[in-house]
Amino acid sequence: MKKIFVVALFFSYLPVMAQKKANPSSFAKTITADDLKKHLYIIAGKEMEGRGTPSPGLDRAADYIESHFRSLGLIPGNKESYRLPYPLYKDSMTAAAIKVNEKSLEINRDFQPAGLYNYTADMRFSEIVFAGYGIVDGEVDDYKDLDVTGKAVLILDGAPAGYKSSVSGIRSPSSSFGKYNNAQKKGAAALILVSTGFPRKLAAMTSQYSLNGYQKTMYPLMFSVSEEVAESILGDDGKNILTKMKTSPPVKKLYPSDINLSYSRSTTTDYASDVIGVLEGSDLKDEYVFITSHYDHLGKRDTVIYYGADDDGSGTVSVLEMAEAFAKAKAAGKGPRRSIVFMTVSGEEKGLWGSAYYTKHPVFPLDKTTADLNIDMIGRSDSSRKQGDSLNYVYVVGDDKISSELKTISESINKKYSRLELDYKFNDPKDPHRIYFRSDHYNFAKSGVPIIFYYDGMLGADYHKPSDTPEKINYQLMSKRAQLVFYTAWEMANRDQMLKRDIPLETPRGF
Repeated sequence: MKKIFVVALFFSYLPVMAQKKANPSSFAKTITADDLKKHLYIIAGKEMEGRGTPSPGLDRAADYIESHFRSLGLIPGNKESYRLPYPLYKDSMTAAAIKVNEKSLEINRDFQPAGLYNYTADMRFSEIVFAGYGIVDGEVDDYKDLDVTGKAVLILDGAPAGYKSSVSGIRSPSSSFGKYNNAQKKGAAALILVSTGFPRKLAAMTSQYSLNGYQKTMYPLMFSVSEEVAESILGDDGKNILTKMKTSPPVKKLYPSDINLSYSRSTTTDYASDVIGVLEGSDLKDEYVFITSHYDHLGKRDTVIYYGADDDGSGTVSVLEMAEAFAKAKAAGKGPRRSIVFMTVSGEEKGLWGSAYYTKHPVFPLDKTTADLNIDMIGRSDSSRKQGDSLNYVYVVGDDKISSELKTISESINKKYSRLELDYKFNDPKDPHRIYFRSDHYNFAKSGVPIIFYYDGMLGADYHKPSDTPEKINYQLMSKRAQLVFYTAWEMANRDQMLKRDIPLETPRGF
C-alpha cells in the first residue's frame, strides 16, 4: 500500500510539474498588434464618449469588457457578477447664510461657503478664536496655546513672509486645504477664512462626484469672507487685517462676537463599476495574481471627446488580450497554478476610485494576492527620453518596493523572453512627477501587495487632451510590452512561493 501511494502521489504531481515547465511563448504570441488595435478602436472610439466616471460611455465600455471576459469563459469576479459596483456621491448646496451680530451677509459679495466638505448644519457662536494664518508645520504652530475645540476659528489666507512650506501643492500646510486639515485636527467646529477677491462670481451649487460619502470624522464648516466681514467680527483688529498681519498682527485670542453659520445640502448617489474576470488556478487556486488597468478616462466636455487611447485604453485592451492568452493556455492544459484576476477599474482619473474601493472591499484576500501588475499607458513613446532605443523600452515602476524578490524576477523574465530596455527613471524617490503614486497599483501597495507598474512616460502634448487617439498608438511596441507583462504574470502564477513582503512601505508626507 505504501509503494502504491508513493507512485500515485508521483503521478498526481506530474500536471503541476508540466505547468511549471510549460513554455509560455506560444501563448504570449497570441497577444498581437492587430488584436490590440481592434479592441482599442472600440474602447477609445466615439461611442464610448471618453469613458468618464460615471457616464453612459463608461457603462458601454464596461459592457464590452464584460462581454470579452464572458466569451473566454472567465469566472465572474464578484460572486455571480463581473461588475463590482461602488457608490459615488454628489452634493448640491441648497442654502448658505452667515449672520454677524444679527446682521445678515450677502453670499458672493461678503462670503462664500466651501462646498467640498460642508454638511447641513446651523451653528451659533458667541465668540471666535483668531489663529493667525492657521498654519501648523514643524516648529510653526499658529494654534499654540489656543484651545479651539468645538469653537469657531478665524484665520487668514496666505502665509507670513519667509515661511517655507515642507510640502508643496494642495497638501501644503499653508494652502486652504492644509489649513482646513489643521483646523479639523485641532478640533474646530467651524472655520472662517479671510481672503481677497470679493465680491466673487456665483459660487458653484453642485460639487463633483466623490467616493467619500461617509467620513471617519466630520470636518469643520468652512466659509471664506471678505476683510470687511473680518472687521465686523474682530472690530478694529480686523480692519485691513491682511495688510496689518505683515507689520502689526493682532494677538491670537478669543474675540466676542455673535455669529450664525448655516449650510444646507442635498446628496444624490450614482454608481460606477470595476469589471473583474477570474481564471481559476490549479493547486494554488486560493492565491492570486492581479493584472489591472483603468478603463475610464476624462469623458466628454460639451461636444469634445477625450478619447483616452493611450491613457488608459492601451492598458485596458492589453488586459483583454492577456486574459485571452491565459484562457488559451488553460484550454491547452497549461493553465496557471495560482488564480489570475483580470480587473479593469474605473474612476482612476478622479482619484484612483475603483482600486481604492476594491482594496477597502476586497473580493479576494489581499494577504493571498502575491502581486499586482498594473498597466497604465503602454502604447506610445516618451519624446523626452534621450537615452536608449525609443522603440524598445518600458518604464518599470515599483518593482524595488515591498518585495526584495520582485526586481530580480522581473529582470530575469525580461532577459529570457522580451529583452526590452527596462527604464527605472520613475522609481527615483525624487521623481517630480510622483508617478509611483498616480495609478491604481498604489492602492494595492498601500495594502502591502507587491506591485509592478508598466508605463510609457507619455506626458507630452497629447496627455489628457482630445488628441490622445488610437491612430497614434505604436501597436507593435504595445504588443511587446503587453507580452512582457504576460510573461511576468506567468512566472508569478506558477512559482512555488508567494513573493516575500520584506520591504516596509514608505509613504511620503502628503499621502
